[in-house]
Order: sequence, then structure tokens, then C-alpha cells
Amino acid sequence: MNIVILAAGQGKRMRSTLPKVLQPLAGRPLLAHVIATARAAAQACGRPARIVVVIGHGGDAVRAAFAADTELQFVLQHPQHGTGHAVMQALPLLDPQVPTLVLYGDVPLVRVPTLAALVGAGSQALAILTVRAADPAGYGRILRDAGGQVLGIVEERDADAAQRAIDEVNTGILMAPTPALGRWLAGLTCDNAQGEYYLTDVVAAAHAEGHPIASSTAHDPDETLGVNSKAQLAHLERIAQRRQADDLLAAGATLADPARIDVRGTLQVGSDVFIDVGCVFEGRVSLADGVHIGPHCVLRDSSLGAATVVHAFSHLDGATVGAGAIVGPYARLRPGARLDDEVHIGNFVEVKASHLEQGTKANHLAYVGDAHVGPRSNIGAGTIFANYDGANKHRSEVGTNVHVGSNSVLVAPVQVGDGATIGAGSTVSGIVPAGKLTVARPKAVTIEGWRRAAKKNA
Repeated sequence: MNIVILAAGQGKRMRSTLPKVLQPLAGRPLLAHVIATARAAAQACGRPARIVVVIGHGGDAVRAAFAADTELQFVLQHPQHGTGHAVMQALPLLDPQVPTLVLYGDVPLVRVPTLAALVGAGSQALAILTVRAADPAGYGRILRDAGGQVLGIVEERDADAAQRAIDEVNTGILMAPTPALGRWLAGLTCDNAQGEYYLTDVVAAAHAEGHPIASSTAHDPDETLGVNSKAQLAHLERIAQRRQADDLLAAGATLADPARIDVRGTLQVGSDVFIDVGCVFEGRVSLADGVHIGPHCVLRDSSLGAATVVHAFSHLDGATVGAGAIVGPYARLRPGARLDDEVHIGNFVEVKASHLEQGTKANHLAYVGDAHVGPRSNIGAGTIFANYDGANKHRSEVGTNVHVGSNSVLVAPVQVGDGATIGAGSTVSGIVPAGKLTVARPKAVTIEGWRRAAKKNA
């Protein structure tokens, strides 16, 4: 089927240089949500989809944002004379042999089953999606005859008092046979309060032809909410986050407070996962069975093994963590951090582009960068892997069962043998022998007769 997504609006009330359809919702542009749902609905109906996005204000930015999606087609609406005019621009790109579904790039919460029901109703008929609104102000009203047959849609600006009292409203989303849609669009006029070509007028045109008109109702009014301001965007963000929280609960996760979690990507959870308040998940995150995430953590593009614990205020970005590990509090795992099973990374420890093998610990105030640390080793408090010489990064290799004393510096490239011990306060480079104690610090000197400076009397 053809899918036309109208995404040309400027969104003046957003007060932003970013085009409206690129405003973020749950970590993705509004338009990305619509595209994903459209494809999922087509797949659910067993229909291949040809998607045409009608762009206008900020069109180059919209194209650039979706440049990697080579299956999308874009068409420019300029000048912009309403929704009917927008769909007219897409007609040359549509397959006349299949029906056309019209969606909106700023209506991101519509669900796949809702669209699938509409598609099912619109194989031969003109099918429109309606919703019952507690407050219908601002929406076009659905006009029906005594038998319930749809007669047309009247925009609020053009409605009389009786029509404004109708609570069934138009969502703008519709499905129609493509040749008929083109014919109805060609007959549109702009004789209305806005001087625009309304897509909704095709309903009256279909009725005048005696063409069958069907309707499908969205049972959740939130699905059809649009975005025209930052306040509306914030409202939809909370709805989207609550939806995701409900999905996590249904998957078996325990959320300390479903209202205080933000998923800005995809979050996969196993059974008995616990997530405390204030956590943010970005990109693709996977939590295996029994993972415990403490309060106010940020996880981005990371995976955690079973029974791993992340304590409060930790930040994981591009990290892979095994089972039974402990991270934090106040730990930072940067891209390329790989922790095997039962690794402990404690408070104010940072790991970057490093592999720490099973059972290794760095519990306090350390930086491990560009390193491979063998199993059962211990990195003492205040230890730094000096991996950068001002121009290039260098690797450190630390063996099995190594003990690095507190406040040490490993100047890369360095190779520490199995079972080695580095005395506290040492600075080492090159090769540190296996199984031996290496100490690299000056001998303490006591200065006899020294007196600390004292303040002069005022």
C-alpha cells in the first residue's frame, strides 16, 4: 500500500529552529515514530509499503535526518495550501493499483492495531479514523445521517453551533483507493475560512459520488494527539514514557515509580529486573534477569548480564557488563568498556576502552583507559592508567592476579606480568615482572630543623 506522511508544517508555536517533525519524543524525532508505526501496520496487514513524506519548512533538515533510510521518498510542498494540497504533491509517486493511507508526522502515538483496523476497513471504501473527544474544540466534526452514515467533515471555523456540539471528531488519518483519492483531490476548492484545500473535503466528495465511506474509531484519544507547542510535546512525552513503563511492567520488571523513568530508545528486560527512580535509558539497552539499577543512573547503548547491580548515579555508555558484576555508585563506563562476570567497579571509577576479566576489582577513585586487565586483579584507589602521550593513545596489559597499590600510575605502553604486585605510590612503565614486588617511588627524606611558616602578627 501507499503511505503518505504529511510533514511540511513549520510549527511556529514550537519557537524552535528545528522543524516540528524533528522535535524529539522518547529519544527519537516525531516523524521517526510515525514511520516506524506505519511500517509495522503495513507488515501486520501483510502489505508491502511505499512511504512518501511530504516536506516543506525545514525540508532539507528532514531529508538529512532520514538520509540513511533509502526506502523513503520525499516530495516538497511549496507553497503550502493545506492538507489536501499536500497530498496532491505526493500523487505522482503513488502506485495507483494499491490504496493510500494518509498519516501526519506530528501525530506520533497512534498504535499499530488502530491503523490495521483502518486499513482493513479501507480496502475498497474511503475509511476515516475518528475519535470521541471530551473537548472537541479545534477539531473537525464528523457529520452523519440518521442511519449513522458518514456525510462529511466540517472544520470548526466553518461549523455552526449545532455542529460544534458534536463530540466525534476527525483525526485526519484516512485510507482510500488511490485513483478515487486523486479524483477527489482534483475537485477540491479553497472556499473556506483558511483559503486552503482541506483533505477532509474528500469525504463529502466521496459521499456525493455514492462511494462507500467507512469509519474506524481510535479507542484511546491519546493516540490521535498532535503536537503544535512545547507544552503539547511535553504532554505527549509523559504519555509515551508511561506507555513504555507499562510495557516494562508487563515484561516482568519492577519499577520503583513508573512515572519516574525515561526510555529514549529501546530497553529490553529479563525477569525480576528492578529499576529505581530517575533512571534514563538511551539508545539500545539490554538488562538480563535479576539486574538491579539504582536511582538516577544513565545507561546508553549498553548490555548487562544477569544479577548485575548498578548503584546510584552511575553512567554507562557503550558498555558491556557480564553477570554478577557491581558498578558504582558514581561510576562511569565509557564506550568500549567490557566487564566480565563478577567485576567490581566502585565509586568514582572510570573505565574507557578496556577489558576487565572475571573477578577483577577497581573499587575506588581510579581511571582505567585503553587496557586489558586479567582475572582476579585489584586496582588500588587513586590508580591511573596514563594512556595518552599528548598525541596518541597507548595500551596497557595487566596479567592475572595482579595487585596494583593505591595512588599508582601505569604509564602506557606497559606490560604487568601475572601475579605482580606494584607498591603504592609507584609510577611504572615498560615491563613489570611477574610474581614480584615492584616499587617505584623516591625514598622518604626528613629535614631536621625545618620550621613551618607562621603568620606575621597584625
